[in-house]
Amino acid sequence: MARSARASRALSQNFLTDRAAAERLARLAVPHRHPVPLLLEVGAGKGALTRALAPRCAELRAYEIDPRLVPGLRTRFAGTPHVRVVGADFLAVPPPRTPFSVAGNVPFSRTADVVDWCLRAPALTDATLLTQLEYARKRTGDYGSWTLLTVRSWPWHEWRLLARVGRHSFRPVPGVDAGIVRIERREVPLLDAGACPGWRRLVELGFSGVGGSLHASLRRAHPRRRVDAAFRAARLDPGALVGEVSPGRWLRVHEVLTA
Repeated sequence: MARSARASRALSQNFLTDRAAAERLARLAVPHRHPVPLLLEVGAGKGALTRALAPRCAELRAYEIDPRLVPGLRTRFAGTPHVRVVGADFLAVPPPRTPFSVAGNVPFSRTADVVDWCLRAPALTDATLLTQLEYARKRTGDYGSWTLLTVRSWPWHEWRLLARVGRHSFRPVPGVDAGIVRIERREVPLLDAGACPGWRRLVELGFSGVGGSLHASLRRAHPRRRVDAAFRAARLDPGALVGEVSPGRWLRVHEVLTA
């Protein structure tokens, strides 16, 4: 197993070997006492996180793309009937139609694709992902700035940085630390479904870039007086850069411009 399961650079594999870190991630993925009905694990690897997640769910589907690792995983969890090891690419699997959660030590090179898969899954309730720390900080506003993806999805999904995991918790040791980011679907969206197209157009217009100025970008589609009014309502300086505008202030701007 040790020889056949060497980390693959092509698959961006860094196995989580720190048991305490795996337990912590599992607790953050399932923070309540009652097991989740269905949990999908992205990239089960050698099963360190799978072992920690198993007691916290009624059904666990552990996906592993590397065929060298699948036999060992199936042997390890042969006595755990509610754990099903699936030898497949997680991204190629249609999402379940019933409510489900996602957790996993995501290959750094595939993070964006995994997150996109999660955001597009209608029945997803939450995703708790171990990603490159820089990605986790950028997506959750931890740098004091916000990205297009986060703002665009904010009315329907909340993003939070829950913890940091040092790079020495992995083998081979990556060049950077990792972060645990949690994406939760809101039980009550901040906007109605019918507002989704208009929200997306507004946010994408704002991020389309006129010297980084949100005010200048929005004026390309809205009269200056209305943009001024929206900025006053959101308590924004006209010189604010688009990345500096929090999702909450975006919502206020949207409310005024679409009134």
